[in-house]
Amino acid sequence: MTQWQIESGSRRIAITGELRTADAAAIWRSLRHHVHRLGPGGPIEIDLAHAAVIDGTVMALLVDLRAGLAKRGVSAQISGASDRIAGVVHLYGGDRPPGVVTEPSHARAIARLGAGVAKAATQARRLIEFSGDLVRGVVAVVRHPRLGGWRELGSLVAQAGADGIPIVLVLDFLVGFVMAFQSTRQLETYGANLYVADIVGISMTRELAPLITAIIISGRSGAGFAAELGTMRVSEEIDALCTMGIAPIPYLVVPRIIALMIAAPVLALAGDIAGVLGGLVVGAMSLDVHPHAYLAELRAVVTVSDVWTGLVKSLVFGIAIAIIGCQQGLTTRGAASGVGRSTTTTVVACLFTLVAIDTLLTTVFRGVGV
Repeated sequence: MTQWQIESGSRRIAITGELRTADAAAIWRSLRHHVHRLGPGGPIEIDLAHAAVIDGTVMALLVDLRAGLAKRGVSAQISGASDRIAGVVHLYGGDRPPGVVTEPSHARAIARLGAGVAKAATQARRLIEFSGDLVRGVVAVVRHPRLGGWRELGSLVAQAGADGIPIVLVLDFLVGFVMAFQSTRQLETYGANLYVADIVGISMTRELAPLITAIIISGRSGAGFAAELGTMRVSEEIDALCTMGIAPIPYLVVPRIIALMIAAPVLALAGDIAGVLGGLVVGAMSLDVHPHAYLAELRAVVTVSDVWTGLVKSLVFGIAIAIIGCQQGLTTRGAASGVGRSTTTTVVACLFTLVAIDTLLTTVFRGVGV
């Protein structure tokens, strides 16, 4: 039998009876209902004159209700408390004006900074854990090759390599075309039209073709790996593999790394050819450079070291993209939104990592005189 009752009218809410903790949820719902019935307007009085007993839980709800009304600009006052329950009202601050707590701007900035640091620390911890698991997985595959998921290797290479050739050829051709076209005015000014082969050939083979190809692979294969493995994680397929005694790193990650190790240099080499052809088109159309002269200058200027440095960069880029995509996929949390976050994070992390690796390798190659 209900030992309490709440009535409202004329901007007044009267609470009677015994307000026990066991009835706190029902009391809270009833209070919210009566406040909603009163609607916006003047001050609201919460009358406890006929309340026989009030537990701390219910008193805390009343204080919270009053604070919520104060945030909405509605004044509320707890009144009529008898001597028996006045102590509880005073203990919970019900007899003091409600204070609307506003968090200082600097506190919000510090909180955001702390959240960012905590998130970065969590990502770093996951990356370190994944790196250790990856090393153990590679060692296990070397010792026991049957642990790897080699049946998927062919399709992975085809998806990352063959399926990406058209877009790589088109984009690298356009980049070579634009680079040559942008340099035509300066070359014509000094009568150095033939040097368009030098500009396009060296920049494409050493820098642009590997980097652009890696960016394309990041958007296609890196994000694809993250989405695929992330979906397997949230749908508990990874847990099912572990239950069957199949380690996910050798079975899922190692074949994907090898696939990009194969596909990335091949795509970069195709990008070199496409970029050089883009420069050839501009040289023939805008600079009156004969194709035979363009190719002869290209052979004289572009050395084997220019080509293989770009291929080495592509190889490292492919490994980095595969590792980041797989790591983000295997550490996915949540449902569909978690998969989306992992995919987005993969692309952003890959782009940052590619630029960092490119800077490092360029410095190293320059330092050793290559």
